[in-house]
Amino acid sequence: MTQIQELAFETRANKGKGPAYQARQKGLVPAIIYGGSDQPQTITVDARALERAIEKGSFLTSLLMLNEGGKKTRVIPRQVQLDPVSDRPVHVDFLRLADGASVRIEIPVHFKGQGESPGLKKGGVLNIVRHAIEMICPADHIPNEILVDVSKLDIAESINISSVVLPEGAKPVIRGRDFTVCSIVASTTVREEQKAAASASDAPAAEAAPAAAAAPAAGAKDAKAAPAAAAKPAAKK
Repeated sequence: MTQIQELAFETRANKGKGPAYQARQKGLVPAIIYGGSDQPQTITVDARALERAIEKGSFLTSLLMLNEGGKKTRVIPRQVQLDPVSDRPVHVDFLRLADGASVRIEIPVHFKGQGESPGLKKGGVLNIVRHAIEMICPADHIPNEILVDVSKLDIAESINISSVVLPEGAKPVIRGRDFTVCSIVASTTVREEQKAAASASDAPAAEAAPAAAAAPAAGAKDAKAAPAAAAKPAAKK
């Protein structure tokens, strides 16, 4: 569960590019709060405080408590626009979250048990199909991650969503399809070794085939020689 962080804000009366530019010049980041029964609210937040919150990680899956003079609003960040040059935030969208609300959100997938996986021990490669899974979660129980155990996975085997232990209350957005989360595939080296082993096992059989074909031919030659010897008249005494 992500810890709720608190972030101070001020209401921004004027809208548009001009006021937003002026706010950035003062070290503020324009933002908007939307959702719920209230009207959208344009605000500004301190740029340094926002950057520190982002640097903590998992910003887009973190609950925030926006505070304006003691009036608090629980939100979750939905989008952060970054400056293409400085990579600093220039605008943020916040979604209001009422008590008991659920939220649709992408949860990152992490993996454990790589050291015990028989497929990886044989030289296989972990093929990650889903780096994140879109889930519907209670706003009060947003998980930091979905953990997938691959300790028993062998080469050519896979793990589907039905085999994953999901966080309490979380459900995948994709329903009615048991989609693949990861699999273990043979690496190029392993495939080459398998081909070489298959070729080596086929070689003795290939060598034995001409020898087996030659044996009846020799026998047939001897059979032809026998009647010829029998047909030769015996010498007169």
